[in-house]
Amino acid sequence: MGADRVALVTGAARGQGAAIAARLIRDGFLVAACDRLVDELRQTVDELGADRAMAVELDVTSEQQWADGVAAVLDRFGALTTLVNNAGVLHRASLSDETAAGFEGSWRVNCLGPFLAIQAALPHLRGAPNASIVNTCSTGAVRPFPNHSAYGSSKWALRGLTQVAAVELAPAGIRVNAVFPGPVETPMLDPATQSRLADSALTGRIGKPAEIADAVAFLVSEHATFITGSELIVDGGQSLKIG
Repeated sequence: MGADRVALVTGAARGQGAAIAARLIRDGFLVAACDRLVDELRQTVDELGADRAMAVELDVTSEQQWADGVAAVLDRFGALTTLVNNAGVLHRASLSDETAAGFEGSWRVNCLGPFLAIQAALPHLRGAPNASIVNTCSTGAVRPFPNHSAYGSSKWALRGLTQVAAVELAPAGIRVNAVFPGPVETPMLDPATQSRLADSALTGRIGKPAEIADAVAFLVSEHATFITGSELIVDGGQSLKIG
């Protein structure tokens, strides 16, 4: 099956990733929804519609699984034009309590994963119409938050990777941008944390997954063909606050 626009979205089993997948399907994309949470992923794909979406079991830190996953997408949809590196993990610990394993684990998912994704997708993005990559960074890559040494530094690294990829891939016609979500209503944040962050937010609430999906949809669309290396903050003003 061939199509002009085929997107691969990681972390798509639930929350923000599922919302991105749903929005891109509404925009006319075929979507490969990828995640390690196989049962939730299959349920999400059933809801998205098996005619427009496929489920790909994927550990983003595995080079072999990336090769196999991209091959599966090409076998089903015949192309790959868009990559959304949305998968991420949030790990909190003070500097004194952090462990090497905890620190490295965050980096492997939040930065190594997108790097492996870009490498795996690159041969197929070259020459694709309006080829585009969007990386999900974080306001943690704009300002520091205590007890976020692993998460924050990995997202700062992803911010840097985005910039390097944007300048390196521009001659190939591949645009690379990043979204920087603030707190969002997803399973990544427990209800108490969501409530606390909403109480202190400038807008009086935290974000909704669909609001991040709207930003991603814009960046991969024909309305953003002159945009690369951009950093779109979608945080309800969180990064504006001093304290």
